[in-house]
Amino acid sequence: MFDFLSEYDLLGAFWTTVRLSFFSAIGSLVWGTILAAMRVSPVPIMRAFGTVYVNVIRNTPLTVLILFTSLGLSYTLGVQLAAQDSPTSLADNSFRLAVLGFIVYTSTFVCEAMRSGINTVPVGQAEAARALGLTFIQVLGIIVLPQAFRSVIAPLASVLIALIKNTTVAAVIGVGEAALLMSEMVENESDSLLLVFLVFAIGFVILTLPVGLLLGWVAKKVEVKR
Repeated sequence: MFDFLSEYDLLGAFWTTVRLSFFSAIGSLVWGTILAAMRVSPVPIMRAFGTVYVNVIRNTPLTVLILFTSLGLSYTLGVQLAAQDSPTSLADNSFRLAVLGFIVYTSTFVCEAMRSGINTVPVGQAEAARALGLTFIQVLGIIVLPQAFRSVIAPLASVLIALIKNTTVAAVIGVGEAALLMSEMVENESDSLLLVFLVFAIGFVILTLPVGLLLGWVAKKVEVKR
């Protein structure tokens, strides 16, 4: 019944999805944390930039951002993120542009999750740290962010799960991940459409369910008791 699967690189497609999710998650966590720091910064310009960035990007469709990274950055502006003399340069460039698009988009949700975690830290702790002579960066890095991270593991897990599912959008710029392979299989295996959809649904459940369970368990273990 599933013999047709041997004709396709199913594991390779899902491995690309995993790689997309991993690199995008790391970049989104870093950039999202920086954005959250900007949004609570005492510097008005930084607060304004963080607010505008989050509100604009979060309300822009992800497909538009991914297409912009390909058509706008690569084809129009000539931005290349892979060595052009490599035989896989086109695929590598598309992959990295997709990662960039996911980071730009997902970091806004990470930022809002982190900002909500920052707001759970008692104001008195930051005031006490400033009274001891610590700078804003020191207060944020030593006092606030460690507690904020522990408070927002569950929301960040939801963001990560959404990111894994959003990687299907990368198919629009030719990244060979699961959604692109599924579209190819739908065209070629018209007699087995139900099985094709079932295989990919199970594949994404296998990717997302353990993430949710693991990070949910971690969130309970490191929860800040107040």
